[in-house]
Amino acid sequence: MSFSFLARDAGRVHVCGHRGYSLVCPENTMPAMTAAKASGATTIEIDVVLTADGEPIVLHDRTLDRTTNGHGFAADLSLEQIRSLDAGAGFNARFAGTRVPTLAEAVDWAKREEMGVFVEIKEAERPDLAVDRVAALLEATGAFDRVLVIGFDHIVLKRAVEHHPGIKTQAITHARHADILGVLRACGAGSLSIELDMFHPHDAKALHDARVSNRLNLPRPERLPAYRQGRRDIITCLEEWIAEGLIDTISGDDVPFLAKLVERAGAAGSR
Repeated sequence: MSFSFLARDAGRVHVCGHRGYSLVCPENTMPAMTAAKASGATTIEIDVVLTADGEPIVLHDRTLDRTTNGHGFAADLSLEQIRSLDAGAGFNARFAGTRVPTLAEAVDWAKREEMGVFVEIKEAERPDLAVDRVAALLEATGAFDRVLVIGFDHIVLKRAVEHHPGIKTQAITHARHADILGVLRACGAGSLSIELDMFHPHDAKALHDARVSNRLNLPRPERLPAYRQGRRDIITCLEEWIAEGLIDTISGDDVPFLAKLVERAGAAGSR
């Protein structure tokens, strides 16, 4: 079954687990992905860098120190060396033995579980090679429809589209551009990732008129109460935007909260 990131085609607003369900599991690991789906996610956002031997792995940082018991740059170690590291014990002892996943493992899981995947290119030294390796994997596995390659570097995205006709991309921006469709056309992206502070219903309507999907990123849960001060209840706004069909994917760390938000908005929209 073909996967669509446009809510009106998919028949639902997607819930996206940022790095999986990273509040309760070590980020960017298979347990985090599995927990995201179990908590109501229909998509996940993961990060990709390359090993020394050019293998795409699911890791946010260029270095291994923060999320594993390893040290140094991932680009200096082979896949075999990185796979020997522990990516779970530092988060919680019950995740001891968790490995850094390969992108191939994540995509295989997503296909089995009928999940969508946002693959952010975090590789800084060889970004074009990273895209080439990602595209080759998606072509070999027939997963082009359920994966969006995303990034802040729109030049990398532009090259990706030019060199790999089957690839679909999403441009990340933290600004509200005067001509957002022009920005997307310039890099060939068919989807937009935007932060809550920069989301505007008018822009969302313009994107949808051009059949461009969007992904709205919420801040970490502890930051949301600040939006509720002075009668500025952002939760009510979010529910209204979802009910009106303005949001295609809502993304964040607190997956159950996001899933409940979409559920409430759907119930309100059906009345």
